Amino acid sequence: MSITKNAMIAIVGRPNVGKSTLTNTLTGEKVAIVTHKPQTTRTRITAVVNRGDTQFVLMDTPGFHKARTKLGDYMVRVAGESIAGVDAVLLLVEPVAKIGDLEAELLARVKQANVPAVLCINKIDTIPKAEILAIIDLYSKAHDFDAIIPISAQFGDGVELILQQLGKYAVQGPPLFPEGIVTDQPEKQICAEIVREKLLLCMDKEVPHGTAVEVTEFSERENGIIDLDVTIYCEKATHKGIIIGKNGAMLKKIGELARKDIEAFMGTKVFLQTWVKVKENWRDSQFLLRNFGFGD
Repeated sequence: MSITKNAMIAIVGRPNVGKSTLTNTLTGEKVAIVTHKPQTTRTRITAVVNRGDTQFVLMDTPGFHKARTKLGDYMVRVAGESIAGVDAVLLLVEPVAKIGDLEAELLARVKQANVPAVLCINKIDTIPKAEILAIIDLYSKAHDFDAIIPISAQFGDGVELILQQLGKYAVQGPPLFPEGIVTDQPEKQICAEIVREKLLLCMDKEVPHGTAVEVTEFSERENGIIDLDVTIYCEKATHKGIIIGKNGAMLKKIGELARKDIEAFMGTKVFLQTWVKVKENWRDSQFLLRNFGFGD
């Protein structure tokens, strides 16, 4: 069936609520990295889902939070601006019968943008079903949502109902992305994000949040093997030592985990080399933020 309609949807919510997990589930592929740590997603990621005659363009946004650095300011601005100019907003919330300050501010922005909104109560697998009704009642009084859908993004429960609802916002028009495209991210960026995901998964506390990852070489040999050079930037010399680990053990572990996922994504063997460099306070440097792709 040819694509004759499209719908642009912004997925918004506080950090660690499951936006990237939902994006990957809807897409059927890993287009956004996922960890249990908040603020894993740093910029807007576009995912493409084709269903029947409709192309859904999903914008997975950074978690809406109270920023403490210029990087945080950028992330919050991206999340806020994504609400404007879309066909609908998907607000993802925790299964808690309380509207937090961040949710209230997002609702205010949705009302200001005057855009249709769908509420998704995520992680319903973690609470008794009886408690869901109280959450639905609370949010239905706070805003006139077009639909309220309880889901488990991790296990796929209720996810098909989301696409059915979002299909109502599709407008007539050609596909915005060619067939076979599932994200607008360049391969280099996805590879860098996979390395950063492994950093977040392998390390505790603040060290991984102060890191940035840059692919400095991406080339393919005649036999199809990809050579990938990656530099991990951190904010302190002590952090560099932690990332490298004793006798290089931590950096080796991060590299091995990343290589496996990159090979699965690229569909070929990858030769990965990693380095660690210190860039003090890069999260508050406008120049370095632009250099790492967090510009306007």
